[in-house]
Amino acid sequence: MSKQTYSVCLCWRRRFKLALAEAPSEIKSLFEQYSENEVMTAPLLQRFLVEVQRQEKATEEDAQAIIDSFRHFHRRSLGLNLETFFKFLFSDNNPPLLPSNGVHHDMTLPLSHYFIYTGHNSYLTGNQLSSDCSDVPIINALKRGVRVIELDIWPNASKDNIDVLHGRTLTTPVELIRCLRSIKEHAFVASEYPVVITLEDHLTPDLQAKVAEMVTETFGDILFSPPSSESVKDFLSPESLNKRIIISTKPPKEYLEAKEKEKGDESQTEKEKGDDSRQRKASGEDETWGKEVPSLRGGTIADYKDNNGDEDLNDDEEFDEADKSNHNEAPEYRRLIAIHAGKPKGGLKECLKVEPDKVRRLSLSEQQLEKAAINHGKDIVRFTQRNILRVYPKGTRIDSSNYNPLIGWMHGAQMVAFNMQGYGRSLWLMHGMFRANGGCGYVKKPDFLVNTGPNNEVFDPKAKLNVKTTLKARLFPSISCLIKYHL
Repeated sequence: MSKQTYSVCLCWRRRFKLALAEAPSEIKSLFEQYSENEVMTAPLLQRFLVEVQRQEKATEEDAQAIIDSFRHFHRRSLGLNLETFFKFLFSDNNPPLLPSNGVHHDMTLPLSHYFIYTGHNSYLTGNQLSSDCSDVPIINALKRGVRVIELDIWPNASKDNIDVLHGRTLTTPVELIRCLRSIKEHAFVASEYPVVITLEDHLTPDLQAKVAEMVTETFGDILFSPPSSESVKDFLSPESLNKRIIISTKPPKEYLEAKEKEKGDESQTEKEKGDDSRQRKASGEDETWGKEVPSLRGGTIADYKDNNGDEDLNDDEEFDEADKSNHNEAPEYRRLIAIHAGKPKGGLKECLKVEPDKVRRLSLSEQQLEKAAINHGKDIVRFTQRNILRVYPKGTRIDSSNYNPLIGWMHGAQMVAFNMQGYGRSLWLMHGMFRANGGCGYVKKPDFLVNTGPNNEVFDPKAKLNVKTTLKARLFPSISCLIKYHL
């Protein structure tokens, strides 16, 4: 039992006896089973790693390296004693998920076969209403291994350049070019597998052309360009898209609505045009650039909600694909899109329709997914076998909180988008999920979510299944919790 001395108020000293943590009986039993003469040598430790911890690839060299790392505790010993074995079990040398496993899933399947580490409003530093927009959260997300970055792009104040910000809010903008350069610099720091940039587009065709120029010049050869601007028939694999940047977007809803309003009034007389043009211009700008919101300093969050009615802040993530034909997009911008996002006209059944010659990305809010899962669970699973489903937080999560990701994952949703600057258990679960497969940001979906039965049936998330395996875990307090101080 060691002793430690502390000075109290610089006047006198107190000495404490430090009792070493005692290994639980289960640990003692394991040590006795894999030791000889109270010493666990490298061959015996290697046996323990393989037989107990299921580290099939562990070698005697690995075991010896572990013993050497604890040499300062047992200088004269040829192996681990009970105390150092106990310390090893709780040390960083024995993590729950071994990073040495690396990427071990099959990475040659289509993108739709993987859960993908996905961010929501990746540029925000804090809440969804008044925080700063910056490239720093994007950099932090990429360093963590996030593979899907979302950017909301809007015209700047002078309408001659592009900013990234959360529209219809008080968030301060950041220039698009700054975000793109940061993505290029940090995209493959944590993982070499592809980074998808989802663009929420609120631009006019001339600014779309400018975005195309920025993206092309910034990313150069690492930008993946599809063979044609037509819809993709099948997604490529993460392996084939190694170290590539992928663009996924859709036409801007607000701009389309403004253009439709202008077209509907072309039959007016010259005087009526003159009188109404100013009104249409103001109305069109409101719809195109978003409504002004009251300052939070002069009101409450409830005032903000009342100002927008029941509208979801993320409603601009939805649009009718049929409107594409009405919008004269810049052709160079359209050619950038490798993953087409779209929500066809019609109800949910039509949205989840699987087309044999086309794949796409569909976005649903967490609330929309929950409602859809009640009656269309199997349709969602079938849709996600070939297509990509992105789930995003509901608009009332203005504090950048998150939701339960398991609902999306159990229905095969690949992109469960999270506020990475948030906090809480849901985010911890998300981070833990993507520590798997070497932390590369892609986790292969279980076979039952991608396979079909003999009668073309798919997995039913609501079905009650028999338990196949029961995992039992016994938790031991850490060494620090077992230390007792005595006067």
